Amino acid sequence: MARIRKIEIRNFRSIKELHWLPQPGINCLIGPGDSGKSTVLDAIDWCLGARRSVPVTDADFHQMNIEDEIVIDVTIGDLHDSLKSLDAYGPYLRGFNEDGEIEDEPGEGLETILSVRLTIGDDLEPQWTLVSERTEAQGLSRNLSWSDRLKIAPSRIGAFANHHLSWQKGSILNLLSEEKADASAQLAQAAREARNSFGDSAGEQLEETLSLVAAAAHALGVPVGDEVRAMLDAHSVSFSGGTISLHNSDGVPLRKLGLGSSRLLVAGLQNKAAEAASIALVDEVEIGLEPHRIAKFLTALGSRSPNQDFQVFMTTHSPIVLRELASTQLHIIRGSDGHTITHAGDKDDVQGTLRSAPEAFLGNHVLICEGATEVGLIRGIDLYRDENGMPTFAAAGGVCVDAGGVSKIYRNANPFAQLGYHSAVLRDDDREPEAADEENFENQGGALFKWTDDWAFEDELFACLSEDAVHALWNLAAEIHGQDKVEAHLTTACGAALDLDEWLENIDSDKRGNLAEAAKKGGWFKRISYMERAAHEIVAPDLQNAHEDLRSVIEGIYDWAGVA
Repeated sequence: MARIRKIEIRNFRSIKELHWLPQPGINCLIGPGDSGKSTVLDAIDWCLGARRSVPVTDADFHQMNIEDEIVIDVTIGDLHDSLKSLDAYGPYLRGFNEDGEIEDEPGEGLETILSVRLTIGDDLEPQWTLVSERTEAQGLSRNLSWSDRLKIAPSRIGAFANHHLSWQKGSILNLLSEEKADASAQLAQAAREARNSFGDSAGEQLEETLSLVAAAAHALGVPVGDEVRAMLDAHSVSFSGGTISLHNSDGVPLRKLGLGSSRLLVAGLQNKAAEAASIALVDEVEIGLEPHRIAKFLTALGSRSPNQDFQVFMTTHSPIVLRELASTQLHIIRGSDGHTITHAGDKDDVQGTLRSAPEAFLGNHVLICEGATEVGLIRGIDLYRDENGMPTFAAAGGVCVDAGGVSKIYRNANPFAQLGYHSAVLRDDDREPEAADEENFENQGGALFKWTDDWAFEDELFACLSEDAVHALWNLAAEIHGQDKVEAHLTTACGAALDLDEWLENIDSDKRGNLAEAAKKGGWFKRISYMERAAHEIVAPDLQNAHEDLRSVIEGIYDWAGVA
């Protein structure tokens, strides 16, 4: 079996430079669109694949600068005995230490490795060589033998997975066992019989055409014999390995399976062929698969296997995929200031957040909200902005996370800050979190947005909106929960019976406080859907009239996310 220990990419597509030490088992790359996820998979495929050419164009050079070569180095460990042959590769064998550093010669305590380099210059001709400082100094150069390239070549389980369902070149079926089927003799005989049979019937079907051809040939002295016949061309039947393919019990080719079924079956075959094909590449895991089949697909690829029989490189944009994986299998790729890949690690808080809010790991900006009310607020404002042709938080890659209370807010927020996400917290100020947790978050670059000192969100809402908006909030609460119920909440908050019509005529600051208290105790807007509607219909249209304390927090969140 082979394992990729290190990947180095220079000047390939969106990647100017990248150095990465992948894990032995599942390596799931996530990141924003155009961050280079698929490029990393293509780099591995181009460098290690059993190929003699690659479909390279000028567009594959970073910023289309063909003066800078594309260079892809992939370092392989866990080598097959033939790859450690001193006679064949002795000068190219190097050492790899526990810190991920390469030493130019093998040694005690080091893993023996080989590094394969793909170089592409302005002539667009790929050159594969083995890498070693000492052979470079001696002016030596060589590549792996073809048979050894086949041993390390990755299997690609992509949109055309049905390629693996016949015995074609590079098919995983050829790696499952030493068995080979030779259909050439049978195909040749079948072709002869088909040609003769067709020729007998075609004479009647094409009689007029054949007569005209024969007459013209005889008139021109072209030797065609006594007659001209229509028969199957001798070259029309292929005798390649791809002629033999898998079929179901009814004789229907399995390549007719749907995309998801094909990929699922090939993933299972990859598992069976792990010894011979130990590296797999899967772009967009979720394509063609329902949620329950995604789980099967990942299991087939070894996501739950402690043995790590083979190494998988995959990409995804699906929170369902992330929920099925462990944080140790997750890698975040970024390319804003030079490409980096960050390992999510094995901390409990990262794994917990991955289970509860996997979609946030796919965002550009992560806003961790104290509760559902704040999540609904941003979603409702976004809906209003979208309807009015304004840029939105969601369109900028913003994701809101419901932390489920102030005591849990930094348990959810700190993992994102630790992993380098552009992250922020939005919280109430009536109950404060642990000061050390908040300080730790801010020290890691996290931003903090909170309501006015000692206020919960409801206090901010009813104190800062215009009187018309406050009346609208009251009416919406009565519509959602029923007039009697919200009146009872308000009576309790005021501590006395009310003449409601008279009480609502003039909403002063004390009454705003009573409404806020009733809203908190009654949970008027504690659901995302409730607050989303309130924000969409009332808060967002009234922001221009609202007090600066409320407006500045909301505008600050949008500014932080780069939404003008």
